[in-house]
Amino acid sequence: MKYKCIIFDCDGTLLNTLCEIARAMNKALETRGFPVIPQEQYRDMVGWGIYRLAELALPQQSRTKENIKLLGDCASGIMKETQDENLTRGETSGTKPYPGIQEMLIELSSLKISKSKKIALAVLSNKPDAVLRGLMSKFFSFINFDAVSGMREGIAPKPDPSAVWELLTEIDVLPQDTIFAGDSEIDIETARNAGCYPLGVSWGFRSRAVLETAGAAKIIDKPSQLTDLLEAF
Repeated sequence: MKYKCIIFDCDGTLLNTLCEIARAMNKALETRGFPVIPQEQYRDMVGWGIYRLAELALPQQSRTKENIKLLGDCASGIMKETQDENLTRGETSGTKPYPGIQEMLIELSSLKISKSKKIALAVLSNKPDAVLRGLMSKFFSFINFDAVSGMREGIAPKPDPSAVWELLTEIDVLPQDTIFAGDSEIDIETARNAGCYPLGVSWGFRSRAVLETAGAAKIIDKPSQLTDLLEAF
């Protein structure tokens, strides 16, 4: 098999989290005394990380460093608190895997690149690391990901390639042997910056046109097509 590793984005790629993101940021906005935003408007705002989202969510005249930091911290705290409460109560927040994702991951987890070695699976997101790990544990506990990495202090967010290289070093795979799959221009840019194969998925938050403009080498329309793509390389 030509590729030895697949890195997945989380929001808009593995999980539909738009409802949860919008709810947390709107609650933070309301708490800080700012107007809330319709959920659908968040579709084009997410992907750069919580502080960039906070900046975009604020009224333009209120986008000071202090407000961005306070709002981002508040929203991040709400996400973590909501997630912990849901896990305790066995409830959900509206977040769910896209159709076919779980089946795709199960199939990929059994694929071998040699007689003794399976293809590596990883997740890289601009979502806060603790929140990301909680979601992976909740929805994909049946998959033993080789690496899961979210936003952490001292690590630049996507599209900076540093987090990709750190992740690949951890699992001992080269960028040119890696597919990076994501639903946004940020993911495609990240893949290109890191030297990975940029694969777009059309079922997420951005349009096919956005992915094409960003330079996706290929765009798939349903998760099952990824396995077919791997076999075609």
